[in-house]
Amino acid sequence: MSSAAAPLLAQNPAVEPPATGPRAPVITDTEFNGAIPSLDDAPLESIEAWQADQENRAADGSVAQRTGQNPADPAISTVQDNDAVKLLPDPPVTDLQLDDPLPPIENFDTEPPPEPTQAAEREVGAVRYILRMDGLDAAATAELAKDADGIAVEAAAWNDVRSRFYDLSSLKEKGGRADSRAEIGQRARADRQLLLDILNGQGFFDADVQVKIETSATQGGPVNVVLTVLPGRRYYLGQIAFAAPAVQPADLISGYFAPKTGEAIVADVILAAEAKLSVQLPQNGYPFANVGQRDILLDSGTGMGDYTLPVDPGARSYFGQLRTEGTATFDASHVAILRRFKTGDLYDSRKVDDLRAALIATGLLSTVSVEAVPGEGVAPDGTPYADLRVRQEAAPPRSLAASAGYGTGQGFRAEGSWTHRNLFPPEGALRVAALLGTKEQAASIAFDRANAGRRDRNIEISLSALHSNFDAFEAYTGRLAMTMALVSTPIWQKKFTWSMGAEILGTSEDAFELARGARDRRVYYVGALPVQVGFDRSNDLLDPVRGYRVNLRVSPEASLGTGKQIYARAILDGSYYYPVQDNIVVAARARVGTIAGISRDNLAPSRRFYGGGGGSVRGFGYQRLGPLDPKYDPIGGRSVNEIALEGRYRFGNFGVVGFVDAGQAYESSIPKFDDWRVGVGIGGRFYTNFGPIRLDLATPLNRRPGDSRFSVYVSIGQAF
Repeated sequence: MSSAAAPLLAQNPAVEPPATGPRAPVITDTEFNGAIPSLDDAPLESIEAWQADQENRAADGSVAQRTGQNPADPAISTVQDNDAVKLLPDPPVTDLQLDDPLPPIENFDTEPPPEPTQAAEREVGAVRYILRMDGLDAAATAELAKDADGIAVEAAAWNDVRSRFYDLSSLKEKGGRADSRAEIGQRARADRQLLLDILNGQGFFDADVQVKIETSATQGGPVNVVLTVLPGRRYYLGQIAFAAPAVQPADLISGYFAPKTGEAIVADVILAAEAKLSVQLPQNGYPFANVGQRDILLDSGTGMGDYTLPVDPGARSYFGQLRTEGTATFDASHVAILRRFKTGDLYDSRKVDDLRAALIATGLLSTVSVEAVPGEGVAPDGTPYADLRVRQEAAPPRSLAASAGYGTGQGFRAEGSWTHRNLFPPEGALRVAALLGTKEQAASIAFDRANAGRRDRNIEISLSALHSNFDAFEAYTGRLAMTMALVSTPIWQKKFTWSMGAEILGTSEDAFELARGARDRRVYYVGALPVQVGFDRSNDLLDPVRGYRVNLRVSPEASLGTGKQIYARAILDGSYYYPVQDNIVVAARARVGTIAGISRDNLAPSRRFYGGGGGSVRGFGYQRLGPLDPKYDPIGGRSVNEIALEGRYRFGNFGVVGFVDAGQAYESSIPKFDDWRVGVGIGGRFYTNFGPIRLDLATPLNRRPGDSRFSVYVSIGQAF
């Protein structure tokens, strides 16, 4: 307002200007007249004398300008221009070109200069340079002479500075070429600041970097860009203090802060320690902890820096109630099923992250967040509660899925399904699926309840119809089954899993009977109570590279096809994964199975054991291993044994696999471990975010009549 008021007052005619008295002259008239040169006519000096005087003036100015400097050398001192990068000379005091006579008017070109051609531009962009760093090796040598205990630390610091600089350097990234010397200078300035920042990050707070750009001694040679490092002294941690109230346990803050007094002040180490405190406090009962801004007081005399970190831990809290907000797919009671803690447990952010992951794994939420908020009331011991606020937004509940594959003997297979994942809340899904293949066709409908009363416990009731037409048998099968299982998910892979259930099926099957020497169709009614337990110590559910797995499936069954027959089926699987190198894995698998309590001829062909195929012994067609009929079609048996060995090499999103498989199926209920059939092959892998896509090509080493020379398998996932 004051700045606007002044012009208004100056323009207001009602305001009288202040009265002023007579002013004293700056100089007197006598002094003024004496300063004016005489106008008396005097003879002019000769042209030769005037030119000689001008040449003397130019010579004096040029010599003064060139004192201590070679005009052919563009490198100059920083005294004149205060520029750290010595690139261009200061402008001369006298420009000799200004003394040249002007060209005649008839020779003066009034046309503007032509635009540079592409060839000229390429020449402009052809300035080459070589980057060199000096000072670090000398600094390291000096440290070697100081202290034997500090040699390894200092040498590592110089190596870290050098490697980080070369990773981030603009001069290094551009490959030694620039469009002009000015561009080289610009990059040099940026790299100088980068190098200073890196040195500061290693505790060299007094460091300086000088940059010099030198013209090559040879015509057309590269420019030399020299960065000279003056590291100065390195600073070390002095007193370490935390401005924080008392916490439980008392050493919670200091115990998790890794840097110690006497260690170098390294930025990465300090930042990592502060980040760890930000993580550890919420994991140990402090959901509202806040780590403040550090203060480091450097003492240039001692080379030590006293470190102070303010920490506000907030209230130590117990888990309180669950609150839900947003488009609620789940109420608080169902969210409580997914948590791995109880109200009153000490707050642990890892369990909060676990709950968030479990909510995501349902597939029913598009967005979800779980955060701690102050709760109401306190526990009996006076500790306050921290409630969890769950914000959720529902995702589209319906989905379509499809997959396809091919296997020799099994033919092409294409599967598709439609699922409504929350038709019967909470997490009650209805799934309709179909299978179309050259050897199989099927349709099914299933009801699935996920997290049924307990996290990751699923209940499924399904009804299906299946037609199979293989070399071993042709079957029309209807099946009703119910299963309850504790399962692994891609997000949370469990060490221990189990399932139990019941199934009833009726099947009409056409198979070869050795007693009659002909194929015959029979109807079987089978009831089963399958139970399965698994122990998984592998590192990944879909693509393991280390660890092992063991799985046992036992199914007591009753067959009513030819009188009441009670028997049991059992299969034991094991696999092992060993990483030879980061990108090379050796994988091994073994399987053994038995059926006891029934003869093979009274057993439905679809319930017998067979070997061969993409998930069994590659190189042999699906179900091709085991006893054969006179036409070399498989009959199946009551026992089986298999082994497999793979070498997996991965490069990026692709991989190559070499494998050897062996196995056999037997008529007896106890596997004989002889007459093994061996297949070898090679495969390719394309790794995606949902698992590898597999293509295997195999050949049998000891094939029998009816076996193919080559077998091809295409599917999703590793063979085991």
